[in-house]
Amino acid sequence: MSTSSMTLKTLAGMGVICFAQTSMALDAPTGRVILTVSGNIEHTNAEGVARFDRDMLLQLGVKELTTDTPWTEGVNTFSGPQLSALLDAVGAQGENLSVTALNDYSANVPTADAYQHHIMLALDMNGKKMSVRDKGPIFVLYPFAEDPSLNNEVIHNRSVWQVKSINVE
Repeated sequence: MSTSSMTLKTLAGMGVICFAQTSMALDAPTGRVILTVSGNIEHTNAEGVARFDRDMLLQLGVKELTTDTPWTEGVNTFSGPQLSALLDAVGAQGENLSVTALNDYSANVPTADAYQHHIMLALDMNGKKMSVRDKGPIFVLYPFAEDPSLNNEVIHNRSVWQVKSINVE
């Protein structure tokens, strides 16, 4: 193989690598930051962390979940992105998530739960943006109605509301 051919292949390969890195970069938030993801993540938009505003979270894909919870009255319809979509977006590389609320309550959530149980980062309840008073801006929500076995103390403790940060460990 000629030197120029090798150089061309090397440059082409580098271009693909550069393109892949660029396509995986996270945009900077333009609105108020409501979630900071840190720890063992590959994709950031600030110094070592990934910051998200509400619109960025919605861009991860919105799902709906109709369920009852121990903390809300009756059956409600929640919407927001899947936790797994967030983990994929930041390139999370860890087995545990430390989820922290505005009041500094923290719970450990196995990363596997995000994929196995399709955990939602609920942003809206019954079509309305969740306020801090109503467990917002983000509520880690398991599908209790779909899988009644999740209705236990361990999972209840992992269902953090008023989430402000997630650290991937």
